[in-house]
Amino acid sequence: MPSRCEDSLLVEARSTTRRIGRTFALACRLLPRDIRDDVYRLYLVFRTLDDLVDEARPGAPEAVEAVERWCDTGMVTSRESALLGDLDERHGLPREALRDFCAGMRSDLEGAPIVTEDELDAYCHRVAGTVGIVMAAILGTTTPGADAHAAALGQAMQRTNILRDIDEDAAHGRVYLARETLDRFGGRLDPGGREALLRDQIARADALYRIGFAGIPLLRRGRYAIAAAGGMYREILRQIEREGYGARPGRAVVSGPRKLLVAARARRPLPTDDRFHGFGAAARRPGSAI
Repeated sequence: MPSRCEDSLLVEARSTTRRIGRTFALACRLLPRDIRDDVYRLYLVFRTLDDLVDEARPGAPEAVEAVERWCDTGMVTSRESALLGDLDERHGLPREALRDFCAGMRSDLEGAPIVTEDELDAYCHRVAGTVGIVMAAILGTTTPGADAHAAALGQAMQRTNILRDIDEDAAHGRVYLARETLDRFGGRLDPGGREALLRDQIARADALYRIGFAGIPLLRRGRYAIAAAGGMYREILRQIEREGYGARPGRAVVSGPRKLLVAARARRPLPTDDRFHGFGAAARRPGSAI
């Protein structure tokens, strides 16, 4: 008989990934079949916790605490900890990374302000770099040094999310950019007045993508899928540039055909310098970056 983590939760994990993480779901199709479902399960854990916290739903602190308890003791007290326990039996999950992810969720629950770029880097590592590390554990790596690259790719994707969602977050009273950086560029988030700020932040994200892509050859499996996911996400930055660096409000959306072109390019050998820029305009590096 299939276990609970192998039937109803797997169905939910697949549908959640395809419904919410559409770009990630497209990349997941490129994963080897025998690990694809485990990646869906992992996505469900992270997505559930993130949604509970982001929407300040009742039970969010308890859900985070249950994962922390599993990390510390192995005790299963929630759906998410049951999924993690199931995955851990097959892949040996890095519990310190999962604890750090929970720390990121707690900082969101507390509404902790982000003042410096170092604090923003720490935040992006906790809520997304850790996801990269846990993903690397499922895919397998050829060296422990691969974790740093996996974390950088996760951080780059989180910074991309922040830039894509500036207007949506602002409408909900949330700002995830560093206060010192906002002040340095005049504190303006209004459309038409943030080009210099976005140029600076895009350069920082691109620097992290370069580090992340450099580690893809260190993965044992799923290299093409991760390259495609990273390339499609990075293309959001190019779309922001094409649309005039926030000259009009709203999300920068990459079209389906362009995503497929980016994914196709990911089959090519991955350079680790500035020449790799997804599909479209070359990466720009005005001023200083990370």
